[in-house]
Amino acid sequence: MFSKACKYAINAMIYMATLPQGQERAGLKEISKAINSPEAFTGKILQDLVRHNLLHSVKGPNGGFHVQGDPSKIFLSEIVEAIDGEMLFTGCALGLEKCSEDHPCPVHHKFKAIREHLTGMLMTTSLKAVADRVNIGISFLKY
Repeated sequence: MFSKACKYAINAMIYMATLPQGQERAGLKEISKAINSPEAFTGKILQDLVRHNLLHSVKGPNGGFHVQGDPSKIFLSEIVEAIDGEMLFTGCALGLEKCSEDHPCPVHHKFKAIREHLTGMLMTTSLKAVADRVNIGISFLKY
């Protein structure tokens, strides 16, 4: 459902939101290791998140990345849209160019309910909410 880049972006944002107050900045190596992602690929994803104002990047020996703004006001839908665009929210399940209520693909009506549920979950789930689940040990970023 999500691209590999999007999965890594969500995990990276969650990881950075779990860092203790005063230590919210993390370097590329630390982030890629924490989310089990290739370093070069992670770097490109993090730069995309910076361009979309979800992360802030600080250069230099004490630099790194940190969440831009309040994690309770950043929703998973913003991360998905920054990396994968709006296709998850509007696209056809089968990838057809023209799929609508008037001209549906074979799974349009079944997928519509799933897409609406997923969209609702992503738009109402904050970064802080999922980071809190990781911090208290009931959710995990890697096996």
